Amino acid sequence: MSITETSSETILKVENLQTSFFTGKTEVKAVDGVSFSIPKGKTVGVVGESGSGKSVTSLSILQLVDEPGKVVGGELLFKGEDLLKKTEAEMRKIRGKEISMIFQEPMTSLNPTFTIGHQISESFRIHERLGKKEALKRSIDMLKVVGIPSPEKRVHQYPHELSGGMRQRVMIAIALACNPELLIADEPTTALDVTIQAQILELIKDLQKQFQMSVLLITHDLGVVAETCDYVAVMYCGKVVEYADVKTIFKNPQHPYTVGLLNSLPAHDRDIEGDLPVIKGMVPNPTEMPKGCRFAPRCPFASDICKTLPDLVTDENGNQIRCWIYSDQWDGEPEVNVYAERTT
Repeated sequence: MSITETSSETILKVENLQTSFFTGKTEVKAVDGVSFSIPKGKTVGVVGESGSGKSVTSLSILQLVDEPGKVVGGELLFKGEDLLKKTEAEMRKIRGKEISMIFQEPMTSLNPTFTIGHQISESFRIHERLGKKEALKRSIDMLKVVGIPSPEKRVHQYPHELSGGMRQRVMIAIALACNPELLIADEPTTALDVTIQAQILELIKDLQKQFQMSVLLITHDLGVVAETCDYVAVMYCGKVVEYADVKTIFKNPQHPYTVGLLNSLPAHDRDIEGDLPVIKGMVPNPTEMPKGCRFAPRCPFASDICKTLPDLVTDENGNQIRCWIYSDQWDGEPEVNVYAERTT
């Protein structure tokens, strides 16, 4: 069975999601037909360069895309029900209780005018109808869960009184307050030093096991993906170009873009003379996308057939790839082994 097929073990199925931004008569397709699924209790990573549509995908799931953006098509099946058919009132009941999100920058996500305790308590008061005193007590308990020392003191402090790592832990406490079934983490370690990053990632992994959550991890850091994810969706210019289990992505990547991302990583187990390999060229202007394969202008294997957009197809192992190289219609080199092009 394909890892994108709906099953009793799937918590969220994203099917042909389309989110666009409208400026005048121009439509910019930030997310253009994205499909993947998240199995219960598993972590799915979404990776790609800045502007690939990762964060817009996560915001679309919770219907938090602001104007001039709008979800214009697709399905978001959460436990079998389409989130896109929910009213705003119904979504408010889901956000923070069944699906929670950790945003990129805690200093801008936390309200500087309210105490930490007030902001964590809000989830308990809205979703569980707790009184102020009981909600504050539960907030202290959550600060203990996420490893913040002296929680009885911290609960009365403001965001600016905490370090970056502590603020991120507060964001995690808010997200997990009502024991959600799905946690969306959008670049949860951005702007944190390496030691704190490791602590935050380990905390998320531990809490995932404790609360038996599914996790959607948005990141550009392949090292984070290798440490935390079960499956990986690689995005480029609003489309998924490869989707497979994490071992396959790192040991036998198929799409030239995935290979390029992996080649650009420094590695302690190999010697590279000179500069690290790079993906040549730039990400296309979103208002001037190539008509065919969007990676073709930067791809070392591009052929005439790449002027037509390939479909996302499933191989015999259940992995998915959007590339003409692996089709019967490939008109380039007869036996291109993309993986062999990696620096070894």
